Amino acid sequence: MKIGQVSKQTGIPVETIRYYEKVGLLPEPAREDSGYRRYGNEHVQRLAFIRRCRTLDMTQEEIRELLHLAQQPGRNCQDVDDLLARHLNHVRARLRELQDLEQELEQLRDACSNDGTMAQCGILGGLTEAVKPAEKNGHGNHIPGSHGH
Repeated sequence: MKIGQVSKQTGIPVETIRYYEKVGLLPEPAREDSGYRRYGNEHVQRLAFIRRCRTLDMTQEEIRELLHLAQQPGRNCQDVDDLLARHLNHVRARLRELQDLEQELEQLRDACSNDGTMAQCGILGGLTEAVKPAEKNGHGNHIPGSHGH
């Protein structure tokens, strides 16, 4: 099947499919005489796997590691469990960061009197005085889906 059909079937944009090929997550498909790529069911299955991993906020490296491990059917699955445990720890750390962010936003919102002028706005004043999240938690700017090991 052609890339447009694969895109429709998997819900993954054509550009993303090409990107996954480029970074080695998806094997390059065979080419027809016309030069068009010819994808098979194994590509659709791989893309479904990648998509599910991405919905779990896994990085490309984690996905690559899982794909590598999956190619070793006789190997003990402890490595997969370890990878998932590391990822779960990352998710829990993110949740703590988001809870801290929620509290900080609530404190800023509580500083609003709603009847003052912009010059008296507690939120705007709080934003100029607030400690940057990077300074507060030591994690720097967190980019969703990134993992600091």
